[in-house]
Amino acid sequence: MKKILSLVFMVAAMMYATSANAQIKFGLKGGLNVTSMSFSEDVFDASNKTGFFVGPMVKVTVPIVGLSFDAAALYDQKEADVKYVGTNGDFGQANVKQQSINIPVNVRYGFGLSSLANIFLFAGPQWGINVGDKNFKWNDSSCYSLKKTNFSVNVGLGVTLLSHLQLSANYNIACGKTADATWKDTTDKIVNGNSKNNSWQIALGYWF
Repeated sequence: MKKILSLVFMVAAMMYATSANAQIKFGLKGGLNVTSMSFSEDVFDASNKTGFFVGPMVKVTVPIVGLSFDAAALYDQKEADVKYVGTNGDFGQANVKQQSINIPVNVRYGFGLSSLANIFLFAGPQWGINVGDKNFKWNDSSCYSLKKTNFSVNVGLGVTLLSHLQLSANYNIACGKTADATWKDTTDKIVNGNSKNNSWQIALGYWF
């Protein structure tokens, strides 16, 4: 975990060190968490949606060709129908809802096709704070502790059109609680992709 935090601090330091010559943009984005990623109308079918996310974002473009960083604060809501067996042996089904504030921080590398479009690859860590927990309190600092936040990694690609409209798709790899995440475990989950909580995300954003 210390190595992961060190990497994040190093990225933050790079962003700060180049801020004098950097270009900063702010924007908004929203999207869907989906269980399948075949690019067809099925992606937008109600049975394939597991939730949505929306929130502000910021991008810092540094004076290195193609390199930039972005971060966001996203309200994320996921829903799932869970089957269970009751105490009397009867089968039932319940709708489970998860609400969280997700904070992704990504390194981006873009390839300019022309002045009209730019394709970019991105990857980075994400922290999730479960605000749907009945014990969560906005003014209680213990609710934001590493033991209570979820850690995951995003890997994806996207395209920016006319310097403002952004379309992206990424795979979110769940790594467990932030306090328990280690460099080895995180690497294994990225390589093997064996977490049951992994999900695809598609998003539409706009840079002002």
